[in-house]
Formats: sequence, structure tokens, C-alpha cells
Amino acid sequence: MYAVISDRSRQFTVRPGDQILCDLGEAREKGDSVTFSDVLLLGGEGAVKVGKPFLKGASVVGEVIGEEKGEKLVAFRFRRRKNVRVKRGHRQKYTNVRIQEIKG
Repeated sequence: MYAVISDRSRQFTVRPGDQILCDLGEAREKGDSVTFSDVLLLGGEGAVKVGKPFLKGASVVGEVIGEEKGEKLVAFRFRRRKNVRVKRGHRQKYTNVRIQEIKG
């Protein structure tokens, strides 16, 4: 069984046992349970259920593994012949979540 879930502005296709990097706003500790109630699609075993936009009564439960940092993004501003060079970097913090079960 698999599901397509929505977490803020990102969508993930998940199966039990998968690990995803979520942008969870509040601080979560290792071992906490996370429930994703915005399920867009449920599939598997020959039948597919599609929500409009979300499925009622469907949810995905996961366990927090820890926090990770994403890749470094570099924003470089440059103007030729004007001696303007600005380099900025950013690393987004993500929460690593292991999917436990899919209900629905």
C-alpha cells in the first residue's frame, strides 16, 4: 500500500518503512509520533482512491528519527564593472520521519 501526502507545500509518495525529510515547523524530539492528515491518494492492492482534494478518514502515521540539514544553497549577486559581489548561503533544517503505517 502507498499514499501521496501533502506537507505544507511539498508532496510525498510514501510506503510503510520509507524515510522522508519534512519541513516541520515546531520542534519535535526523537521518537515522537507525527500524523499527516492531508492524504491526496491511497493506492495498492488493485484499488486507487483519489481525494478531492483530500481523502476523509485517511491518515499516515510516522515516527521522528531526528533533525538533518539540507544541501547548502548559494545566492551570488554580481554586477560587472561595479565592484558589487554579495555571496549568501543557506541550509534548511529538516525533520527526518520514518513512515510507520497508512490508515484509510
